[in-house]
Amino acid sequence: MLTQDYVQLDETYGAHNYKPLNVVITQGQGVWVTDVEGRRYLDCLSAYSAVNQGHCHPRIVQALIAQAQTLTLTSRAFRNDQMGLFLQDLASLTGYEMALLMNTGAEAVETAVKMARKWGYQRGGVPEDQAEIIVCADNFHGRTISIISFSTEPQYRAGFGPFTPGFKVVPFGDLRSLEAAFSANTVAFLVEPIQGESGVHVPPAGYLKWAKALCEEHDVLFMADEIQSGLGRSGKLFACDHENVKPDVMIIGKALSGGCYPVSAVLASADILSVFRPGDHGSTYGGNPLACAVAREAMKVLVEENLIENSARLGDYFQAKLRAIASPFVQEVRGKGLFIGVELKHEAGGARRFCEALMRQGLLCKETHEHVIRFAPPLVITQAEIDWALARIEPVLLGQFEGAPALALA
Repeated sequence: MLTQDYVQLDETYGAHNYKPLNVVITQGQGVWVTDVEGRRYLDCLSAYSAVNQGHCHPRIVQALIAQAQTLTLTSRAFRNDQMGLFLQDLASLTGYEMALLMNTGAEAVETAVKMARKWGYQRGGVPEDQAEIIVCADNFHGRTISIISFSTEPQYRAGFGPFTPGFKVVPFGDLRSLEAAFSANTVAFLVEPIQGESGVHVPPAGYLKWAKALCEEHDVLFMADEIQSGLGRSGKLFACDHENVKPDVMIIGKALSGGCYPVSAVLASADILSVFRPGDHGSTYGGNPLACAVAREAMKVLVEENLIENSARLGDYFQAKLRAIASPFVQEVRGKGLFIGVELKHEAGGARRFCEALMRQGLLCKETHEHVIRFAPPLVITQAEIDWALARIEPVLLGQFEGAPALALA
């Protein structure tokens, strides 16, 4: 079967809730993937940062195989011999006392929202059913009804109401608006330290530190969603580490399993997580032995192979080289580590055509919010591979491709 045959199958039998580039990947190793017709591509998306350790990392795959041959699932009706070891490793790596394990990022965010509300009722004296959580405009925390209830993206909400109440939205990076939003019923501030889906937006220097201080002043929880920005993506273990901020609640997922299995976690102190009692919350697959074994090895790879340091060093290099491209289409290059957004001017006509041109040159990335190209390769990438990518990125950003906007080289 050829690419068009697989595309036709997807279009015929699958719901049309995505608009992927028409490349059909059949194999991946490290930063490279191969399509069904044998063409190789350098992956500059990393499954939205889920494969920070690279595609099919042999150590993680071996851990998955070994555990899959022993025990995969017990449910939480019983204990298993992998979960406690994983929780211990997670506490050692992150510095948090406890974790509640789930599967997907959205599940972890939902868990954090439930926990913050219950914490506010039990510890903060907030009247029952009156809890408020402050969030930021242009956020992306998932796709559930509760989460899209506080999204500011019209398409994520259209046709899905009625929505869950209890959220206040403030501009991202605006401390005055944040301070004004606190009330007697506020239980938490939920924020992405770097907004990924909105276009890799980095807040002003000091924003996270002052936001944490405001939360302490008002006795509310500072909750960081580091599902995409965490685990080395920004050049630090967590993006909050750039300002030496330790959130009260840390939400992680994606790269927690190196892309081999869905694993997510809500990290907090024992005091905060103690609001949950048996029966309050759960997940059949949450903390399953297969997930735990995979995640334990994924964390070890991140640390032992110095992938966080690699992200910091090569992220600076990649960004500097991108900024040096004198493209008439580029408005801004921004990011931290290997979490990079290239925002195009509106006259460029959208980022999609640039991503399609890069695909034809053997480089895979994806537009976000219409005008931004996101570059986020696996953290195992080398400088030579970045140079290989730049040799293809530069002519595309200069408009040297079929169908390029008329502004090219004007």
